[in-house]
Amino acid sequence: MCQLMGMNCATPTDFNFSFRGFALRGGITDKHEHGWGLAVYEGRGLRTFLDPLPACKSPVATLVESYPLKTLTMMAHIRYATQGAVNLENVHPFQREMWGIQWCFAHNGEVPKYTGTYKNLPLLGRTKRQEKFYLPVGDTDSEATFCAILNALRAEFPKLPTLPVLYETLQRLCCEIVAGQEDTTIFNFLLGCGEYTLFAYSWPGARPGSKVWNGLHYTVRRPPFSKAKLVDLNYSVDFAEVTTAEDRVAVIATAPLTSNEEWIEFKRGQLLMFDQGRPYSELYDCQEVETQGHGLASRTFEKSFSLRLQDTPSVLRQLVDDSIEASLRNTKWAKNGADLGCGTGLSGAAFRSCVQHLVGVEISPEMIDRAKERGCYDQLELGDVVDYVGRSHNGHCCDNIGTTTLRGGCSTEASSILFDIMFACDVLVYIGNLHPVFRAVRDGLAQDGFFAFSAEILEEKEESQTQPKQPNDNESNDTKQQQQQFVLQPCARFAHEQSYIENLATEYGFATKVFTSSPVRKYEDREVVGILVVLQKI
Repeated sequence: MCQLMGMNCATPTDFNFSFRGFALRGGITDKHEHGWGLAVYEGRGLRTFLDPLPACKSPVATLVESYPLKTLTMMAHIRYATQGAVNLENVHPFQREMWGIQWCFAHNGEVPKYTGTYKNLPLLGRTKRQEKFYLPVGDTDSEATFCAILNALRAEFPKLPTLPVLYETLQRLCCEIVAGQEDTTIFNFLLGCGEYTLFAYSWPGARPGSKVWNGLHYTVRRPPFSKAKLVDLNYSVDFAEVTTAEDRVAVIATAPLTSNEEWIEFKRGQLLMFDQGRPYSELYDCQEVETQGHGLASRTFEKSFSLRLQDTPSVLRQLVDDSIEASLRNTKWAKNGADLGCGTGLSGAAFRSCVQHLVGVEISPEMIDRAKERGCYDQLELGDVVDYVGRSHNGHCCDNIGTTTLRGGCSTEASSILFDIMFACDVLVYIGNLHPVFRAVRDGLAQDGFFAFSAEILEEKEESQTQPKQPNDNESNDTKQQQQQFVLQPCARFAHEQSYIENLATEYGFATKVFTSSPVRKYEDREVVGILVVLQKI
């Protein structure tokens, strides 16, 4: 199949190094010989290079490799034709204007829903037959899918959507494209919608009889920069010599382009929004990017600001305040606190004023950097939340390279830390089995300590919409029971049975102070019901 490469940058950056290795896969180090293309945003404009020749033989590719173009956002594609002839109209990236904005799209995989005669292809989202404004020029399922997405967005929004609205809508459309043909669909794409923002989605897989896995990976180059070595060519660059402290570059590729950098594979069904070289997947973070002026920008369409996001961290903090003694409110009553899965630090900012020493724990280095910039933590830990709580309880709170102390060391001279409060905002939705979390939190909390968190609830309607798993006599009773207690939704988030969480609280020795329903996000124009919970260790 085809391969993808994309870059999103904090400052205008050239892509010569990464593209040099990527282009070799177009006929030398790999078999993608059926054309190549590249799209580079320059302000409101989009510069494209397309050639049906193999990238390794294309004079245009040779020109691009030595052309010192700098950009905030770009994408490239090398083609191995599975649908459509080898000619120019079938070369990615595809480009269309919508709302006075240049959109571009490159895809790797096969989309059965959009294979065949275009007039017989299904409508996507709210698109009506007479509203099929965007039509494919070539013969590929990729271009047909791109047109379907644009038609659906055009039918959905009379005004420009904000980034969190756009993110949620794209996630919904991706689920609709995959639904019903999950096993045969391979759907990895890059979607550009202006100079600042790049969306990337992965529904990975392999073609029947093929051992080649088609997914997406990304890496982020950030200070302190180091040397990077290409996989496809004996060539390396020491980025410390050619960058500044303001530079940050996210590189997305079907397969890692370098051998000595950390590449993260996308999860199945994961949609990431990249801005300034950072990946985002939370609506609050998308909204923050929007407020920085990096949302959709058009001279001809007004923007809608109709989305109202509930500030879950602040609401959860208020519920904790309501659960403690009145005399302690508005004081730093918690000596030690831990923000589990701190992300960019929004939840830490909400709880900062009630904690003397606040630790943020996060598995993503990019999010750790953003949390550090927010300045609301005394200590930041890079790693898994369960592992960190276990280490802190056993006296190893600051013994790993993932620790960043921001305000002067650990808050206690004791051999271990017990926390007075732990909180997890929009974190449990990425964890199925919650037993390890509850066990670690119980062991890490001081007596009468609080555990506050949000979660999504598995409703009867959502459960019926998920594909039932066929019974397997080889599965243990525990496995079968767990499948009934939580479900991985099409949006790559877990929903849990309410009774499952209630039983966990009882099993691990917590008293329930607050257990309230709350809308946490929107999906297909309906509010997704979640819960906000405050527990106290007894």
